[in-house]
Amino acid sequence: MFLRSGRLWTPVGIALALTVCAAVAADAATLVMGARIGPGKAKTRVVLDLSAEVRFAVFTLDKPYRVVIDLPPVTWRLDPQSTPRGGLVEAFRYGHFRDTISRVVLDVSRPVAVEKAFLLPPRGNRLYRLVVDLRAVSATRFARRASPGRAAVPPAETEPIPLPKRRVARSLKTVVVDPGHGGVDPGAIGVRGTHEKRVTLAHAMVLARKLRATGRYRAVLTRARDVFVPLRRRVATARRHAADLFISLHADSIPGKKIRGASVYTLSERASDKEAAALAARENKADLIAGIDLTEQTSEVASFLIDLAQRQTMNDSAILARILTREIGKVRPLLRNTHRFAGFAVLKAPDVPSVLVELGYLSHRSEERSLNRARDRERVAAAIVRAIDSYFAREQAFKR
Repeated sequence: MFLRSGRLWTPVGIALALTVCAAVAADAATLVMGARIGPGKAKTRVVLDLSAEVRFAVFTLDKPYRVVIDLPPVTWRLDPQSTPRGGLVEAFRYGHFRDTISRVVLDVSRPVAVEKAFLLPPRGNRLYRLVVDLRAVSATRFARRASPGRAAVPPAETEPIPLPKRRVARSLKTVVVDPGHGGVDPGAIGVRGTHEKRVTLAHAMVLARKLRATGRYRAVLTRARDVFVPLRRRVATARRHAADLFISLHADSIPGKKIRGASVYTLSERASDKEAAALAARENKADLIAGIDLTEQTSEVASFLIDLAQRQTMNDSAILARILTREIGKVRPLLRNTHRFAGFAVLKAPDVPSVLVELGYLSHRSEERSLNRARDRERVAAAIVRAIDSYFAREQAFKR
């Protein structure tokens, strides 16, 4: 079903995606200056204040129920500490999705239809306003609308997982550094509004620089800016570059405001504790958070994501984790039971030793400040480089 210029069109065979287009394209200079939500329980209005006229598309996804608003690349001027919500909208996320798309993702409490979507011109002191009206509908009605033609996952999200390149003798070891989250997926949010995606990127950039400066490592980043990267593309990056190590950086946030400390996770289908299992469940939802339709994945992707890592790779990952906890513990507080295990999708490259480093807790005030300090980033990165040196020195000793 399509809405355009206030008129209702129903092209045959298209029911899930509700697409709305205005006449003039925007560029990255367009600003999103405000966002607000009318809190009706049966009908909810979402409004974005824009500095220019834009093209846009609106569509719905299920499992869970979401509404996605796609825009051209824009600059966001929203207060990260006052995210709008209300009515049918339980959560509001926004950010860069890919080079040509900025995205808003609305988590909704029940099945909805997009009743209207339109752009209002400036009037008086008001900017352009993108208005999206949502109406609660039954699950049956939602399914009936969705059944003929589900919105396709863009090709970038369904690209096949590449076979690893044959490892050849080389002077530099390849370390893939993965800054968690990014773009429309902010990750955890700290007590003072710090977004996990910014913390992980800042730490990753320092770590990559220090690795390259040694002259011993080739550092590859899964992202080098604030952009969303699907989980399996992060894994694919490690395999495509025949990585020797994969290190994913994260920062958690939990209700317990007194809990602090770094920790290191490795892959196991059986979590070491309830907290590890809950963290893995949150991290594995990254693609859903970014508004990707995962209901029709290819069997190759699905089987890859549930494939257990090879036993030797898991052993190597555990060795690296133990060395990391020792070195990071010299410069940062550590969480109790520092080395933990859980089923993180991002660690499932079966031929690349992989660890997930939780740098600390954004829900702890002093740790949030520490995670934002440049000198602390330098110290943590130096500790990780020392750990990587020790890991490969140990590996070389066993080969003699």
